[in-house]
Amino acid sequence: MENRRKDLRLKGYDYAQEGAYFITLCTWGRECLFGDIVNDDMQLNEIGSMVHREWMRTAIIRPNVTLDLFMIMPNHIHGIIILNVGATRRVAPTPNGPKPGSVGAIVGQFKSLSTKHIRAMWPNKQIWQRNYYEHVIRDDMDLNRVREYIINNPKQWTMDEENPNKNYKA
Repeated sequence: MENRRKDLRLKGYDYAQEGAYFITLCTWGRECLFGDIVNDDMQLNEIGSMVHREWMRTAIIRPNVTLDLFMIMPNHIHGIIILNVGATRRVAPTPNGPKPGSVGAIVGQFKSLSTKHIRAMWPNKQIWQRNYYEHVIRDDMDLNRVREYIINNPKQWTMDEENPNKNYKA
């Protein structure tokens, strides 16, 4: 039997087009690598700080990206990225993989660079879950809802489905 991964993207949607995107990246096996929630506040450890620095570099090394609100959690990251197509550098397309300048390319590059930094300290460590969750932000009301979710995420950690030690049973 053929093992096929489920495609999470909107069919026919161009993820390189200008707009705002809410993304979530999870660690491999939902392992808590980036720090702890203490009194409803995220406390980054050394690995989490490295991931934070690399996330901040996203807009510096990619002129078509503006970072909005983001939150690094113990085992995942929520963030809003805004693509500004007019600022995109010309990059030769690759035969495989995501379209240059697209959300998929940006996420892939971020995962690759952050993994490289982490493996300098922790060789052969699997860091990221394959793939990522995305949501195309459609209007200001949607943007504000996503921002509120990101801000409140640490306060919801005890019930978060990404929390391996959650106190809540669905």
